[in-house]
Amino acid sequence: MLTDMLVDELPTILRLALSYAPRRARKLTLGLMALDCRLAAIVRNSREPLLGQVRLAWWRDRLAESPAVWPEGEPLLGLLCLWGEKASVLSGLVDGWEAMLGESPLAGDVLARLADGRGGAFGGLAELLNADPEAAARAGRGWALVDLSGKLGDPQERAEARALAEQLDWSRINLPQSLRPLTVLHGLSRRAMRRGEGQLLATSGAGLVAMRLGLLGR
Repeated sequence: MLTDMLVDELPTILRLALSYAPRRARKLTLGLMALDCRLAAIVRNSREPLLGQVRLAWWRDRLAESPAVWPEGEPLLGLLCLWGEKASVLSGLVDGWEAMLGESPLAGDVLARLADGRGGAFGGLAELLNADPEAAARAGRGWALVDLSGKLGDPQERAEARALAEQLDWSRINLPQSLRPLTVLHGLSRRAMRRGEGQLLATSGAGLVAMRLGLLGR
């Protein structure tokens, strides 16, 4: 199945989080995660910023259109059709990744822009699932910064992402079952912040925490 192919493209942590999504929210959540990974790959593999901008612009243009006129044959677009007109909120994700095409070391405001784009995407998902978009955006932004602090190659950029994460409110966020993948990501990010770890699955104990969060939501 095409959705299985998109799942296989996700990194381990996102596949783990997605596994706890209830059936009615799974494809919507997968669409968000797969798009985030697709945009990240464009930035990561673009040797010339201009070429990266062109590829990102294609996605921005599609998200600005009605899904009814999207071209057929792109599995990810087919999945994002489930977002309907709300898919336009995902353009902030494109903007955030485009900012990452700048020269290294990237400033804190650039990293914050990507975190805001990721958080806003989860906020849009929450609206589709009749959940609190502000709580989801806060959880998504926290995960985004911790995720960046563990993946950026430049030490200064990693420090900037960590510093931004430390400024956030890391109190527990109560999210509904429909957003259980985000509960897992945010909970593991809180744990990584407390332990000073850059990776959400840095130890075997993190897997047990993810299971508890995924099954119980706390």
